[in-house]
Amino acid sequence: MKGRRNDYVAHEGIPFLLSCLALAAVGWRLGGLPWIVPPALLFVLLATVFRDPDRVIPAAPLGVVSPVDGIVTEIGVSDCGVVDGEVHRILIAISAFGSYSARSPVEGKIMDLHCDLPQHARSAEPRGLWVRTDENEDVVLQFHGYRCGMAPRALQRFGERIGQGQRCAWLRLARVAEVQLPLPARVLVQAGQRVRAGTDLLAKLPHH
Repeated sequence: MKGRRNDYVAHEGIPFLLSCLALAAVGWRLGGLPWIVPPALLFVLLATVFRDPDRVIPAAPLGVVSPVDGIVTEIGVSDCGVVDGEVHRILIAISAFGSYSARSPVEGKIMDLHCDLPQHARSAEPRGLWVRTDENEDVVLQFHGYRCGMAPRALQRFGERIGQGQRCAWLRLARVAEVQLPLPARVLVQAGQRVRAGTDLLAKLPHH
């Protein structure tokens, strides 16, 4: 599953779409056109939910791209960052009909939040994507508000490299994405702004 390209529908949704087509075929044999309408409508709805279009990643080596489609709801500074003490914190309300894939905000190495963190930080049992860039800047992506308890599912493993804007997880039913950035980063978005995964820049990391 990792890194596989799909220009429209996420692989995780294909079994559901095939089931709708099978129901439509059965409906056609049993009752004709009227029986096809419900599974056809369900197929269109699921195709929208699981849509996973390809995106053009901007040419911004130090840029931090949005991991999801949605609306920026909150921007601030917090002293409770997962990796560093003080961080920029950007919250994005995830669009229910946006891209089904989350994308990595930056390029770098995927770190292990359970093993690579300092000992004092492990008691919080953090979850999410932690990417360390080639400039040794730490960017953390977390998700909150899972519907039906369905957390996003990662597509890459710890220790692997990931590209800026590369697919990193199936969103499933998450409501909110949180991006934590080092304080020297320059935030480029405002609350209320709509952003697209892998395309729109949230911030720019400092140049060393």
